[in-house]
Amino acid sequence: QLQASGGGLVQAGGSLRLSCAASGRTFSSYAMGWFRQAPGKEREFVAYMSGGSTYYTNSVKGRFTISRNNAKNTVYLQMNSLKPEDTAVYYCAADRDNGGGRIWGLYDYWGQGTLVTVSS
Repeated sequence: QLQASGGGLVQAGGSLRLSCAASGRTFSSYAMGWFRQAPGKEREFVAYMSGGSTYYTNSVKGRFTISRNNAKNTVYLQMNSLKPEDTAVYYCAADRDNGGGRIWGLYDYWGQGTLVTVSS
């Protein structure tokens, strides 16, 4: 029900925009989050939005922007000034109760992941 796309290979300093398209239900009332998992590392929080508020992990503040278009049932992650350490599989997720926040285990629905590779 969540389809992530937009990943790819980019040089350091470049930009990518990830999209997460939802189908099968309306997610406008859900909190939506982005998480990532680098090789050999645990899944980590990147950004989420709940209501009109947005939250980011410190390492991406000022570089990444999460947004949503409820008419398109789609959430975005604009990533600028990318760094090699941003390399990971990025997952979008939906939280029905808006209580998950930074905790990936509390999200109800997950996209399949899209790979972002940043070369130095």
